[in-house]
Amino acid sequence: MAKLNDIQLLRINYLRGPNIWTYRPVLEVWLDLGELEDYPSHTIPGFTPRLTAWLPALIEHHCGVGERGGFLQRLEEGTWCGHVLEHIVIELLNLAGMPTGFGQTRSTSQRGVYRMVFRARDESVARVALAQGHALIMAAINDEPFDVKAAVARVRTEVDDQYLGPSTACIVTAATDRGIPHIRLNDGNLVQLGYGASQRRIWTAETEFTSAIAEGIASDKDLTKTLLKACGVPIPEGQVVNSPAEAWEAAQDIGLPVVVKPSDGNHGRGVTLDLRKQEDIEAAYHVAYPEGSDVMVESFIPGDEHRLLVVGGKVVAAARGEVVSITGNGRSTVRELVDTQLNSDPRRGYEEEYPLEIIDLATDTKVQLELKRQDLGADSVPAAGRVIVVQRNGNVAVDCTDDVHPEVAYIAQLAAKVVGLDIAGIDMVALDISKPLHTQGGAIVEVNAGPGLLMHLKPAVGAPRPVGQAIAEHLFPSEDDSGPVGRIPVVGVAGTRSTSTIARLVAWLLHLGGHHTGLACREGLFLDRRCVETTDCAHWEAAHRLLMNQTVQAAVIESDARTILRDGLAYDRCQVGVVTDMDGVETLAEFDVHEQDQMTKVMRTQVDVVLSEGAAVLNAAIEQVADLAPLSDGSVVLYAQDPTLPVIVEHRATDNGRAVIVKNGRVVLATGSAEHVLGSLADLTFGRNAVVPDTDALLAAVGAAWALDIAPDLIGAGIKTFEPDLPAPLGLPT
Repeated sequence: MAKLNDIQLLRINYLRGPNIWTYRPVLEVWLDLGELEDYPSHTIPGFTPRLTAWLPALIEHHCGVGERGGFLQRLEEGTWCGHVLEHIVIELLNLAGMPTGFGQTRSTSQRGVYRMVFRARDESVARVALAQGHALIMAAINDEPFDVKAAVARVRTEVDDQYLGPSTACIVTAATDRGIPHIRLNDGNLVQLGYGASQRRIWTAETEFTSAIAEGIASDKDLTKTLLKACGVPIPEGQVVNSPAEAWEAAQDIGLPVVVKPSDGNHGRGVTLDLRKQEDIEAAYHVAYPEGSDVMVESFIPGDEHRLLVVGGKVVAAARGEVVSITGNGRSTVRELVDTQLNSDPRRGYEEEYPLEIIDLATDTKVQLELKRQDLGADSVPAAGRVIVVQRNGNVAVDCTDDVHPEVAYIAQLAAKVVGLDIAGIDMVALDISKPLHTQGGAIVEVNAGPGLLMHLKPAVGAPRPVGQAIAEHLFPSEDDSGPVGRIPVVGVAGTRSTSTIARLVAWLLHLGGHHTGLACREGLFLDRRCVETTDCAHWEAAHRLLMNQTVQAAVIESDARTILRDGLAYDRCQVGVVTDMDGVETLAEFDVHEQDQMTKVMRTQVDVVLSEGAAVLNAAIEQVADLAPLSDGSVVLYAQDPTLPVIVEHRATDNGRAVIVKNGRVVLATGSAEHVLGSLADLTFGRNAVVPDTDALLAAVGAAWALDIAPDLIGAGIKTFEPDLPAPLGLPT
């Protein structure tokens, strides 16, 4: 079979928020199969066997069949290569450690051209996975060699370089599980949890409650010990030294054996334990010196090292360290024994996701010193049966949370409080953590800010601990019943008919209700009545600025079909979603939207994101808009000038449905058979010049305000005081 031409990737678009495909960000790829349109999978010789040999886990893909092996069934029956590429990319992401379950491929109005989407937590990772998947499928089609392992490694490298670290990711996941949205604020691990004034910020295991003073204290181990000792917390005796000679003198004063370590290091770097000889102590000084600003010598406390995680004043997890050793066989060098007995452990790796680190004899000076103390080097050949200690600390990976004695927990919590940390990693040495410290001579040796969480998430031995949930609960206490956790009222207004006026009026009513309100609409970007930008701000970037602003207590965001198709919505959920119309299909050909019926799939996105405690506000006069009502997770408020519309009548008769209607020239708020007159249309005019508003726009805004539980009297007063003319811009940044 002749070589087939490449699938052409025509356009790649990252949809950053809820979209026509799903609630979450996706990478949308427009691709042209070219001549492959005439070659479904079962017609390409050897294609399926090659593909399944390279990616055997494809058998786990259910696809549309809905059961294990479903996708393989589709391959054998015949499916098009765009669909196959979707599953290849998903599997590469799975293999690279970023599990992905969502993907879709749909044909367009142009023969051979498809839109393929897949879940994309990070755009750059998704693009790399797509590139590798594209190369893989073409190799499988044309029976060419392909290095799957290298492709997975390339994607994994991008995940490690670009995605959140495991500590940050576990907190974000825990927040997401509680319905709390998040925004990544930089390329690293600075993340905003929640929107606007309800947000909290984290940076790995540090929060906005972690004070700089406390962090500074924790980084100064000598100062930390002084404060702990003053409060009765057991600590080892020690002092700061400035030279190897001083280190030996201090060791003699303190009493052997001793520990030499940097005064402000972390993760066990530069720490050497159980030193008894002058040459070892002086050598340990040189190991510790590069890792901190000063070097400390302190008494050696016998026992195992432990790490206790304190969150919000409570111990939520504990892990124990183990001495790492190898056993000689009389034939292999120390280097070979380390590789075969230690580094071969699947729990060890270079990336953050591994609970244990690879031991590199060539670069780890602490290990080199440990071997030297035993008169060995990397190339030495130990006698058969000889046990050689490789590492005495830094291997804290055995969960012991359930073993912590209450007195031990109290001491750890006290240490965190003395230093002033809301989240702290307490390093403790004890023979048995299930017994009080004072009965065994145990002590706290360090208090760490921003502690790593991986040892608790993926312990080498024992059960993982829900530390992410503990931190999320610390930031957003569940007993706080003031409303949806981490959220502010967000109102989405979608459509083309007077949507800017609707958005501005709703923002004004929220302002009168006491909320510092942000507004992003076609007429600009506003903070309360202050105009920040006068350009069209009905787009994702402007809306995101509002959600990031810590002063914003409510946000009103205008969108249209083009915004939804190009970027997705800027928010994951909203309290109120307004849809005014389904106009504009004639302008959307570039998105392959040509028919009026297709607008339902686009505009339903605004209704899909309404919270269960929120409401969709829909124009009942347009049947296609009113038909969106069943899609709302919350309640529905219909609006129309004609109260006799069948959809209005049926809605009011069903479960006391709410509607905003016009009867006898008056605006009426109807709940089932009950009616409340808001005011006459003649009186409900805008501002000092009594500008007569568009009636449908007025009803939509009233419906949104009503759904926000704004009092009818305030709605009426707000309409009359709303000035339709734009305020002069002040040009102040948000």
